[in-house]
Amino acid sequence: MPETFLNDLKEAMKTRQTVLIHGGRKIVNEVSSKMGKEPKFVVSPGGFRSRYTDEETMEIFTMVMAGKVNKSLVATLLKEGVPAVGLCGVDAGLVRAVRKKELVVVDEKGRRRIIDGGYTGKVEKVDPGLIKTLLDQGYIPVIAPIAVGSEYEKLNVDGDRMAAYIAGALKAEQLILLTDVEGLMIGDKVAKALTLREVKGLLHKIGHGMITKIYAATEALEMGVKEVIIASGLKANPITSAMEHTAGTLITHG
Repeated sequence: MPETFLNDLKEAMKTRQTVLIHGGRKIVNEVSSKMGKEPKFVVSPGGFRSRYTDEETMEIFTMVMAGKVNKSLVATLLKEGVPAVGLCGVDAGLVRAVRKKELVVVDEKGRRRIIDGGYTGKVEKVDPGLIKTLLDQGYIPVIAPIAVGSEYEKLNVDGDRMAAYIAGALKAEQLILLTDVEGLMIGDKVAKALTLREVKGLLHKIGHGMITKIYAATEALEMGVKEVIIASGLKANPITSAMEHTAGTLITHG
């Protein structure tokens, strides 16, 4: 976690209660490969690219995301004086998801086929009680994207979509989705501001690199979040600049 990001996070926390939902795909891939389990990704007909998660992959994913990545982030934050608490969606039944029994995927030739759903889940609901308690006590929850299913199995869920549901459950003022580009590109320019209706009209034009974040943004707004900003996490002051609408793409109800 870059020092500039840490400093900016501390600045943001001065005025807003903050929840951090993290990823860690590259580290999961590295560890999985070292353990002899090569990562596998699939693409849905809607353009969503996701990790195929069989039982062995789910164990590796949990070990790395809720263990190595989450606790490394918490330790780094604590070192900087940020009172962080590491969680995943399984803790206290925080994030519940529906296990996908089957997945429809599209191969490289554009052909559709049905495969077993493995341990992939779609977030169904969030119980925000634990998060609210931590926030009220001055902590920052740091949450890994793992949910619990109806049979209490661990499920791999999309981090952006989980962030949307958590923001919705908290009725958050803002949801900031950080990525490696400056915002939603329309043509060769970054869209500075869009309404929910405008974004929905663009869904068929958006590639799989951004589509998940756009769906997360629409879900968050529909659940009561006031605004969503998609912005680069690589820029200086990525959080506060997004909060102040000086960077990224702002999406509102309109």
